[in-house]
Amino acid sequence: MCGIVGYVGHRQAAEILVEGLRRLEYRGYDSSGVAVLSPEGELKIVKKAGRLDLLAESLKASPLAGTIGIGHTRWATHGPATDENAHPHVGGSDLLAVVHNGVIDNFRPLRERLEAEGRCFLSATDTEVIAHLIASHLEQQILARAYDVKNGEPREVLVAAVRGALAELHGTLGLAVLFRGHPDVIIAARRGSPLVIGVGDGEHFLASDPSPLVGRTEQIVYLADHELAVITAQSLRVIHRDQGHVSPRVDKLEIDHDDVELCGYPHYMLKEIHEQPEAIENALRGRLDVDAATARFGGLNLTPPQLKRINRVIMTGCGTSWHAGLAGEYMIEELARLPVEVEYASELRYRNPPLGSNSLLFAITQSGETADTLAAMRETQRKGHSALAICNVVGSSIAKEAHGGIYLHAGPEIGVASTKAFTSQCTVLAMLALFFGRMHHLSYEAGTRIIGELKELPDKVRQTLSCHEAVRRIAAKYCQCTNFLYLGRQYNFPAALEGALKLKEISYIHAEGYPAAEMKHGPIALVDEHTPSVFLVPQSYVFDKVLANMEEIKARGGPIIAVVDSEDSRAAELADDVIHVPPVAEFLQPIVNVVPLQLLAYHIAVLRGCDVDKPRNLAKSVTVE
Repeated sequence: MCGIVGYVGHRQAAEILVEGLRRLEYRGYDSSGVAVLSPEGELKIVKKAGRLDLLAESLKASPLAGTIGIGHTRWATHGPATDENAHPHVGGSDLLAVVHNGVIDNFRPLRERLEAEGRCFLSATDTEVIAHLIASHLEQQILARAYDVKNGEPREVLVAAVRGALAELHGTLGLAVLFRGHPDVIIAARRGSPLVIGVGDGEHFLASDPSPLVGRTEQIVYLADHELAVITAQSLRVIHRDQGHVSPRVDKLEIDHDDVELCGYPHYMLKEIHEQPEAIENALRGRLDVDAATARFGGLNLTPPQLKRINRVIMTGCGTSWHAGLAGEYMIEELARLPVEVEYASELRYRNPPLGSNSLLFAITQSGETADTLAAMRETQRKGHSALAICNVVGSSIAKEAHGGIYLHAGPEIGVASTKAFTSQCTVLAMLALFFGRMHHLSYEAGTRIIGELKELPDKVRQTLSCHEAVRRIAAKYCQCTNFLYLGRQYNFPAALEGALKLKEISYIHAEGYPAAEMKHGPIALVDEHTPSVFLVPQSYVFDKVLANMEEIKARGGPIIAVVDSEDSRAAELADDVIHVPPVAEFLQPIVNVVPLQLLAYHIAVLRGCDVDKPRNLAKSVTVE
């Protein structure tokens, strides 16, 4: 959620900040703002509720001059979306400005204490507490050391003030602080909410994730939890809460300019749907061992004997990642005969399930920053169990803290509704099923066959994308409906859940996914001529059973949209509308069959005039509970 940008260097900051905030719009927000230090060292702040265009218009009308600044896009947690609640927030009579991602759990007692000291609060946010708390510590430092704030004080005093405030704050935070009278320094700190620093030539950049840095620099530093950065145009100093000064590791920014641009597509979601064949190829690349008829992963960090002893797998995630885990459960249990449990991370973090000594957790996440998934992983590790990550973002919190893991290599996913991350996650899980299967009972012949099917998968998805126009026509027919049912069995049940989620997320239509046989245990009461049922009915050993479920819907006058194999005729005869997909092995059906569901949600949302890439109330990376 939310987004932070910062700049210090030789260029005008405001333009860089706004451009960076545009790159962060996908994270979700309802207000935005910037703070720039003028050449005279005075804080100049502009912030607006609503879309970023309103902020840009205000800055165009009243430009802010200065070569250092911080900016923010806010997704409301404490207080509604108003100009007053937008970031940045100031403390100590404009002594400093703060932008913040995360949630401060103890902000109420801190606010009461600060108000008792005579400090005036102008917003309902928890972030304003941070600003006043840092100001309080700074004033105490100045008094204790007899420095004159008007004439400027040594930088170490600023650092001491921020560190003092951090020690009192409970919760998650990624923050950046700008100080009046100090037109050469930004102080940033991280605890549970990501921050990256871009290293330039005589300039430094700050952001919540690497996307705003693309085209600005190729060198980045990922701040770790409990680290504080002192950033100037010419230098970067990092201080760890427990270790003191540390040498920051500089990584190469592995994102191309085209990855964060629309490249001719009207929306990022549509672009990312069409990027899925290449994303799947990237997930497969270098991981299929034809000679041994298995998959290979370089980052699991577990020895073969340790992996062989695993007798239970737990997968945890949220939303789309949970659906991918459910598909992975079917895959691993069938191919490897290992028992698998799929847990919502938001529930697992507070449960105390009995986990055997040979249990292995996979934390599934696109961003690597999902708060519930991170907390569930940490709790599992705290109890002495191995925890691996299936993650898309290099340098993210989950990727760093897991004992090992597998990167998706799907590239940046900017549309809030996940598409290519889901199919990449399912692809990785299919390879894991092969890997564990070959480690246990799966034959060489079966492993060779599965590798062949995986190699064909990118082209199968390319073929599936040819249904685009057919799906658009179906979307036009049903876009005014207010309820949808999504129905599939076995491997296609997780795809049905994911299809329903996509429709809910971006078109605001109520939709539910069910195992097709469960339809008659309650949901069939919803069926009428205005409620379409989307059936996933490719060839499988439960094909005839799904046909019977379709007959029950048809007998009650419900419209049927069917996703069927291109060679099918029986299911097509029962459906009112048909979407053809190429036949694939059953364990790969969720990856192929979800594509038309993504397109259906996309086109319905466009026809209803919805903001596809930035749906209401949603954030791309849910970094608060």
